[in-house]
Amino acid sequence: MRSAIWLLSVSAAVGSPSAAQAPSPATVGASPPVVDLPYISHPPSLGQFRGMAPDETAPDLVEIGTFIQQVPSDGAPATQQTRVFLGYDSRNLYLVWVCSDSEPGGIRAHMSRRERIYEDDYVEVTLDPFRDQRHAFVFATNPLGIQADGLWTEGNTEADNTWDTLWHSRGEITSSGFLVLQAVPFRSLRFPQVPVQNWGIILRRHIARADEQVYWPRVSSRIAGRLNQEAVLRGLKEARPGRNVQFIPYTSVRAYRSLDTRDRAHPRFLTRTAEAQTGLDSKFVFQNSLVLDVALNPDFSQVESDEPQNTVNQRFEVFFPEKRPFFMENSNYFTSGPLTQLVFTRRIADPLFGAKLTGKRGPWTLAMLAADDASPGETVMQGDPLWGRRAYFTVARVARDIGAQSSVGAIYTDREFAGLFNRVIGIDANLRLGRNWTSNLRSVMSATSEESRAGRASWGAAHEAALLGNGRRFSYIAQYQDISPEFRTQAGFLTRNDIRRIYQYFHFYFRPEGKRLVHWGPEVSAERVYDHTGLAIGYKLAANLVFGLKRSSYFASITGIQSDTLRPQDFPGLTGNRAFSGGFAGFVFGSAPADWLSLRTLVVRSDTMNLVVPFGQAPNKAVDTLVTQAVTIRPSERLQIDGSYLLDRVIHDRIKRAVFNNHIFRAKANAQVNRELSFRVIAQYNGLLANEGYSVLETTKNLNLDFLVTYLLHPGTAIYFGYNSNLQNLAPGLCNRSPGMTGCDPATDGPVRMSGPFINDGRIFFVKLSYLFRP
Repeated sequence: MRSAIWLLSVSAAVGSPSAAQAPSPATVGASPPVVDLPYISHPPSLGQFRGMAPDETAPDLVEIGTFIQQVPSDGAPATQQTRVFLGYDSRNLYLVWVCSDSEPGGIRAHMSRRERIYEDDYVEVTLDPFRDQRHAFVFATNPLGIQADGLWTEGNTEADNTWDTLWHSRGEITSSGFLVLQAVPFRSLRFPQVPVQNWGIILRRHIARADEQVYWPRVSSRIAGRLNQEAVLRGLKEARPGRNVQFIPYTSVRAYRSLDTRDRAHPRFLTRTAEAQTGLDSKFVFQNSLVLDVALNPDFSQVESDEPQNTVNQRFEVFFPEKRPFFMENSNYFTSGPLTQLVFTRRIADPLFGAKLTGKRGPWTLAMLAADDASPGETVMQGDPLWGRRAYFTVARVARDIGAQSSVGAIYTDREFAGLFNRVIGIDANLRLGRNWTSNLRSVMSATSEESRAGRASWGAAHEAALLGNGRRFSYIAQYQDISPEFRTQAGFLTRNDIRRIYQYFHFYFRPEGKRLVHWGPEVSAERVYDHTGLAIGYKLAANLVFGLKRSSYFASITGIQSDTLRPQDFPGLTGNRAFSGGFAGFVFGSAPADWLSLRTLVVRSDTMNLVVPFGQAPNKAVDTLVTQAVTIRPSERLQIDGSYLLDRVIHDRIKRAVFNNHIFRAKANAQVNRELSFRVIAQYNGLLANEGYSVLETTKNLNLDFLVTYLLHPGTAIYFGYNSNLQNLAPGLCNRSPGMTGCDPATDGPVRMSGPFINDGRIFFVKLSYLFRP
């Protein structure tokens, strides 16, 4: 006889119904469903479910089958049937997804790179082993078995997919839908050491062509948060993590040519025909809840370059997100407070060593980071007192859960270099105020020693608060910042200090949920900024009208007014305060009209200020036109092409002459031969056309080409072949030479640019091999 497939053995926490009937998950705020997970003697396979139902050889599994929409119609039944069969043995948790589809030809599935599945149909399980409703593991798979995994932090809108681990998946499209098998090893997870495990669980299916998200249990947009709506996976008695230790040694060989500009008067090229290096990434899990990651001489050669952003004529530093795996994994454990980012690991530019401890013990969440940075000692010439010296970073954070989804915590950061330091210490609280409201509070102090003060420390403070409300139709944000002039965070990212800032945002969406129009409504925001003398130094008022359409399409108008005041301390040479006021208007549009095409357009014209004026001149009023265009094309199941164009054009407001035109073109193609082998090509052109009569800028043209071949057997075990070449409009000799001189003119200040052809100012070829050992 064939093995029995259990119907969902679900019970409410109080007053459970019979085992053969599942309580409806459609009631918002109801007690969480509970599913009893069976132990199985042999793992399931896709072949046992090809009839879209288990055959007689399938193991005894528990079935879940009542999925409810969140998008587009919150609370409505799913338009396509989804059945999930679950079980476990001593090593793995197994899920078999049987996804029926009335239009199997409309299923979207591409043989893409790992993590690039979210525009396809996909299925996803979220596991909260500690049931703290704060952190969870996410495992997603498209119909071809391509994986995406990540860490979910409550309060975020998407998972952090930089976390990678070893697990197994298979996918298959059938004439009636598709099947997915997921096997998640317990040794790839962290969970409390108790005789019987009770985990939180959420199941989700995305139906791409209908923009439909369905969940079990019901996860309603009428309630802020996701993990607070999870079900309970009960009865894991034989789950064993095993010896959770892993090592990933790597070796690489590279040849390169690079431009050395440390001596600005004598720029030169550096060349290496062959340079080998080795390193080690290791992971140790203690008591199955704390993870120690150690990196020795880490290498990030294969990490993709940053997406283009405009960095010209910017008042403040432009934020580029972290992309290096060691620093990104479990980075959510270091998050504290609502606004200023106190831990920004891109400040650690060239680490030779790094150690990170993250995890949870009872109600306590712990995170510590220590790393060095060789880059400060590499940017100066040999013989400089700072040559060869390193900066050292230390970060520590602790938080304690209070109540359901609230916590209080403390954070400490420290950067030390050449006898100087920057230290930040403070406390924070994240408070759940109800179904739809949360609040974040933080107060920190900094101590910074500076050479200009003979090493004496200056003290600063930053106090921040935020109130957030989210529902199906509305969203509200209120923020307050008070950052003193002396506050510094050299381990973090701070846009500006010396401010008292008030900000509010609100939107309300009407939801007709028709054949074309899904929702529409206004968005309004207001911001006011003062400095600590009480001077009003900025404001911004915006009113947008948003339309959400079918096929992941949207359109929004953008209108508003703004003002920014420059003070003498903000710009050298100013003798008094100067305000720049004006308006802005534009629109944003995006759509995925077909499974092979998606696009996004942004156009904004605004009054601004010209900060890149010639030496000796004061900033003047200007008009800025910003255009960005992005497009993704998938000509076949295995090929994806991403293209983008960015234009930033600034015109002198009074005389109507261009100050500069900045053009950035980027094209990226990824060909996925199979699940393991892929080819990636990136070409990016930056053309800054400067009017030297109205700016201090030089015309700069740069072309970068990047090629990477990846054979990724699984996370940690891979071979990479890469080549990168960069060309610029530089003078062949890099500098001016006076008649009769063989060296550079002493007045040279960095490489000299010219209007002639490009020269290659940098190239690198590398081969990297890494291997995952899990004893």
